[in-house]
Amino acid sequence: MLNRNNLNQSVFPREGAWVLYKMFVLREPQQLQILYESLEESIPESLKVYGTLFHIRNKNPFNLEVLVDAWPEYQTVVIRPQKEEMKDDLDYYTNTYHIFTKAPDKLEEVLACPQVINWEQAFQIQGCQESLGEAIQKVAASKSVQVDYLRTVLFVFEKPTLEASSGDKMDLMKLLKIPKVLEDKRKETFQNIVLDVSHARLVNEQWELGKNEKSLKYVERCLQNFTGFGVLNSEGKPISWFLTEQSCEIRMGYTFPKYRGQGHMSQIGCQSIAYFFSKKIPFYLHVAEDKEKSQQILLSFGFKNALCGWHQWKCTPKRYC
Repeated sequence: MLNRNNLNQSVFPREGAWVLYKMFVLREPQQLQILYESLEESIPESLKVYGTLFHIRNKNPFNLEVLVDAWPEYQTVVIRPQKEEMKDDLDYYTNTYHIFTKAPDKLEEVLACPQVINWEQAFQIQGCQESLGEAIQKVAASKSVQVDYLRTVLFVFEKPTLEASSGDKMDLMKLLKIPKVLEDKRKETFQNIVLDVSHARLVNEQWELGKNEKSLKYVERCLQNFTGFGVLNSEGKPISWFLTEQSCEIRMGYTFPKYRGQGHMSQIGCQSIAYFFSKKIPFYLHVAEDKEKSQQILLSFGFKNALCGWHQWKCTPKRYC
């Protein structure tokens, strides 16, 4: 494990970061690794930032950057797209900020800075801390920005480690409580697949937070860079799926009503979890508070309800409302 004390704070801005207002932009692989290991200690509250940082350390396909208020003894982390990515002032999907803080009472000063967050465009903030909300609401009010808040239930996987080996599939079947008879029966008719960009329109049409052209572009980008899993019926048409995105979250899950209750999501869940563990990829997901059946299924799979919750603040300048 890397020792954060190996970095001298007094010379740090010259060696691996440049100063932005009162924030440092971390760039060096060693610094990102130190931050990643530190954020692991604050899971599940840090999951959105932790998961996003995983992909930043691995090719950074969404061209994101990491800001901290101090180094190495940071209190707040903001991850956002680099400026050239946020060209469309009405694209909430691209203009997404992930935030984690140890000091919510000091967050208002960070958020108020236009060099940290562009309050002139529509954007969203995601995090796993309800305490972010007070600062967001205060700053938004001062800048005449409307905020639409969404809270859902956050689920994390209860089994901490699983070595990927030839025995994984059977272990996961037991863990997810999938009867072997059911699995063998569905194999006769249904085929597991890895999604590609050709499935983007279908996924977008069924995504409750999508169904528009900007979300379609976002889904396409996710499928170009991250893994999605699905099931084909006997006619070769996708009938159940989910995919992952820039913060390692499992999202956009859907099964057509005709095929629900037949174990399809369980099967691709088994496949995907084995994949995530083999690649050491963090994973988690959120479910609407009123979808109690989905929550019970996840609990039976080995997931647990993280009490901190999943939170989204959709921010829109009044001129765009």
